[in-house]
Amino acid sequence: MIGSRRRALAALAAVVGLAVGCAGPSTGGGALWRESPAARAAPDLARVNTLLADLAERLQPGLVHVSVQRAVKEDTPGEENREPRRGTGSGFVIDPSGLIITNAHVIDGAASIQVRLSGGKRFPGKVIGRDNRVDLALLKIDGASGLTALPLGDSNRLRVGEFVLALGSPFGLEQSVSFGIVSRKGAPLTVATPGFDFIQTDAAINPGNSGGPLVNVAGEVVGVNSMAARNGSIGFAIPSSLVKILLPQLAEKGRVDWGWLGVSISDVTEDDVAHLKLREARGVWVRRVMPGDPADKGGVRADDVIVGIDGARLETTRDLQRVVSSMPVGKKVRVVLLREGRETEVEVTIGLYRDPEASQ
Repeated sequence: MIGSRRRALAALAAVVGLAVGCAGPSTGGGALWRESPAARAAPDLARVNTLLADLAERLQPGLVHVSVQRAVKEDTPGEENREPRRGTGSGFVIDPSGLIITNAHVIDGAASIQVRLSGGKRFPGKVIGRDNRVDLALLKIDGASGLTALPLGDSNRLRVGEFVLALGSPFGLEQSVSFGIVSRKGAPLTVATPGFDFIQTDAAINPGNSGGPLVNVAGEVVGVNSMAARNGSIGFAIPSSLVKILLPQLAEKGRVDWGWLGVSISDVTEDDVAHLKLREARGVWVRRVMPGDPADKGGVRADDVIVGIDGARLETTRDLQRVVSSMPVGKKVRVVLLREGRETEVEVTIGLYRDPEASQ
């Protein structure tokens, strides 16, 4: 009997000891983790780390969160779809008067727009101008004071490999910052964009980042975050050099009047040289001319190869798109082309590009 009690007490003591060992320090008296109070980052790394954090903190007052309420069409089937649809995006203050830049797709179909500043205050937003072709929109809020405007830098000087920060509100998480590099400058994902090189970056651009700024290490906005690849590994931003071209028209007219020729085009390859009677593969091959459009009226024909416009040398289709779209509507230009291998020149009056979606 006594032996049984002793065995029971010994078992109880073992259980208590095990419990104490799990809840407290180990038998050796040490903690369950290590600390290194003397650890220090390399001075150069610590300085870069601090500078990046300071930069992000300095930029955040200029960020805004854009909330959109979209009206539902009457013919939308299903009772569950009768509620107004909501969408969110990002933006940033471009002028202390209350002007804000975001993407056109963020405010697409908006019945009402709400802009929330970094401090939490909310203001109704009004669309001043938008351009679907480049996906840029200009908003205005009234009654806000002490706004922090972010400066626009020169994206033409931006080099592949430079550090950039992408700021915004991805997935509704406000004041978010991601870090990366400029991985490429070139064609964006959409084909409608008129030949301008977009900024490609591996800084994370997720749903909700649209309209936020892409910033260089000097604290200048060099791009407007616009789109991302489906796998999220790369994103594209509208270059600030293009934003500077479009802003005056958006503010003054509420839209951008793009130049238009009315031709279907492709690049000239080595396989096309013999057919087009060329000496080398260069220029822009006119595959088709739209009846009644400016090129047709000016005498441009199918199978012509355009090599220059008003002194600007053209090598690719993107060159032609960029040059023509930037020209004022109504301007008469000299179009240098190769027809049956012979150089000739025609005069064309630049027309107005019509947004297919707007036309529909």
